Amino acid sequence: MDIGITLTDVPTTKPASEQFDDIRRLVDAAQRAGITYIALGQHFLYGDLRWLQPIPLLARLAADVEPNVKLVTNILIGPMYHPVMLAEEIATLDIVSEGRYVFGVGIGYRPEEFVSFGINPKERGARLDEMLQLLPMLWTQDRVTFDGRFWKLDDVTPHLRPVQQPHPPIWVGGVAMAGAKRAGRLGDGYITNPEAEESDIKERLLAVQEGFAERGRPMIAQPLRRNFMFGADLDDASERYARVSQARYQAYAARGLDVYDENALTAEFARTAQAHALLGTPKDVADQLIGLAARFPVDPVMLRPQWPTMPVEEAIALVEILGREVVPAVKDVVPVSHVVVDA
Repeated sequence: MDIGITLTDVPTTKPASEQFDDIRRLVDAAQRAGITYIALGQHFLYGDLRWLQPIPLLARLAADVEPNVKLVTNILIGPMYHPVMLAEEIATLDIVSEGRYVFGVGIGYRPEEFVSFGINPKERGARLDEMLQLLPMLWTQDRVTFDGRFWKLDDVTPHLRPVQQPHPPIWVGGVAMAGAKRAGRLGDGYITNPEAEESDIKERLLAVQEGFAERGRPMIAQPLRRNFMFGADLDDASERYARVSQARYQAYAARGLDVYDENALTAEFARTAQAHALLGTPKDVADQLIGLAARFPVDPVMLRPQWPTMPVEEAIALVEILGREVVPAVKDVVPVSHVVVDA
């Protein structure tokens, strides 16, 4: 089992150059810890928080990371892009990263982002479906004709192909079941949201498995996102986790990520977090990862070591513990090949 990390957004009060320096420090620590995937999300016009845009940032990080480290957009908001532009951007990123890029994409959830781009947010799912049909054509065919609802191409000649053949892995993200079904129909992997409980993971991966079967594809290990925190025991880890994350859960809800009700994010936050986050001692966390691999075909597991208000030193300390006590405990774990239905 491989372990990856997901980078974070930060308050705009932090200078962007300092944010970039912190990212490089964290990525360097992750490499030393045996982390093999580095992932970055995306938002636009995000107010008091800032994301550095993933395509140029990952291209820059490609010069810093070792050949065994993969770079992931987790996730890129696909419906914001024209597929021709995105196909060439992704092909270029795969070239400059020497074939180490994983294309993680989703529909997004903030209506105001789509409105600012002049896109109807109600069409984002249909736009992504069409895009996921067209992108592989632009990456693999000498000439492309496409007659879609949103985009039409008449015998165009692509001039950029990615290093990976036939193209970089396509991981489709999504909170709702629609995302899992889209991954089964059109992708190579499904990115669960980190708040998904085990019953949700099971339901979603069964949908992916079914979609693969309909395409005549074998089920392969799927990426899994998890939040985590170490502590002296479960209660200590839960308290530490609430300190850094509770306000962010509430902020994400206010921005339109409809995952939990208000009570779950206030009075019942500890119980809510314990239902999905990996919490406890490093051994506890390693055991939970091993248990997940025994029930679900999951690999890699993408962990979030940092939240917006956390100093980078605190995140680096968590990554160093991962490297000492968790990565060695799970590196030889082979996940099951199919969802264990009676789990």
